Amino acid sequence: MTSETTAKKDIQKLQRAIVDGLEDVKGQDIVVFNTETLSPLFERVIIASGTSNRQTKALAASVRDAVKDAGFDKPRIEGEDNGEWIIIDCGQAVAHVMQPVIRQYYRLEEIWGAKPVRMKTAAEKAAEAREAAAKKMATKTTRKGEVKEVKPVDAKSLARKQAKAAASATAPALAAKAPAKKAVAKPAVKAAGKPVAKTPATRTPAAKAPARKVAAKAAKPKTPMAKVVVNKPKAAAKPAAAKKAAPKKKA
Repeated sequence: MTSETTAKKDIQKLQRAIVDGLEDVKGQDIVVFNTETLSPLFERVIIASGTSNRQTKALAASVRDAVKDAGFDKPRIEGEDNGEWIIIDCGQAVAHVMQPVIRQYYRLEEIWGAKPVRMKTAAEKAAEAREAAAKKMATKTTRKGEVKEVKPVDAKSLARKQAKAAASATAPALAAKAPAKKAVAKPAVKAAGKPVAKTPATRTPAAKAPARKVAAKAAKPKTPMAKVVVNKPKAAAKPAAAKKAAPKKKA
């Protein structure tokens, strides 16, 4: 591997780290320009916008951390105090983080924009990964090692199928965990202040027994009851004159 190839890979790795740092904090209108023929000091100029001083400072800090994590030297930062235009000097690449008004006024794209560099955003990379997964599922390998193409699968339809399969897999588990519903007995409705008698659903022989006893009692003849007179008037006492003298016994 020649030194030119190594340097090219290094600059690509550096510009990728800078762009990733800007995307992590939602940097807007990110553009990359190749400045190899315009300046001997650096090979890339990267411009991004931040909506406020707070965001521009956060963008600069994110780029600094991303560059350090990629294995490069710690970049120098200028303009953090003001926050309207922050310059991040990463050696082979320089990043300009500007507020929209300042960016529109200075128009750095007209100075360094002779050779724009096409950079894939995080959303584009994710879309490519989904397409690669769909293509991988669209091919089928036979036992002999031959690869056969199957009908291509759309990424959206694949996502819907996966969601449907996941839902069908979790449905039995949720149904097993759900407690069985118990039948709640409804209270008897009171009519005119009196409770309504509950009728049994099924009649048993025990329920018929009291009815038979009542019928037997009704069949027996009733004996008349003796009348008792209360406070019956007593017979009038006989007069003393009417009493006869008892005969005297002879000696």
